Amino acid sequence: MKPLIRLFFRTLRLVLGPILLLKERLTRPAGLQRNNEQQAAVDRQCQDLTLYQFKTCPFCIKVRQEMRSLSLNIERRDAQHEGPNRSELLQGSGSHKVPCLKITEANGQVKWLTESGAIISYLRGRFAA
Repeated sequence: MKPLIRLFFRTLRLVLGPILLLKERLTRPAGLQRNNEQQAAVDRQCQDLTLYQFKTCPFCIKVRQEMRSLSLNIERRDAQHEGPNRSELLQGSGSHKVPCLKITEANGQVKWLTESGAIISYLRGRFAA
């Protein structure tokens, strides 16, 4: 039964994935306008952030849209397939759940923030004008 369920969701992902990506592309929000100096400061702060995501995950798309609306250049890592990104996500956060934002503090401490709503609230609180 478990392989049948996996096959169903894999097929669903194959069918809906391109539709979700097209919708994301067509509904891109306009980015927040900052002067060059302010944007450079925001870009420096974003170097301490990494978003672990699946390309077609609706919740990941929601976070990426918010990143665009706030003009944030956050590194994105695809954790959908086996590999170093997926392993790092599991080791750091304890699960393969995405979206997951890795936050490296100035003192070197690392926090892992899951749930799209929590990530969006964090980004708005830290970077909104």
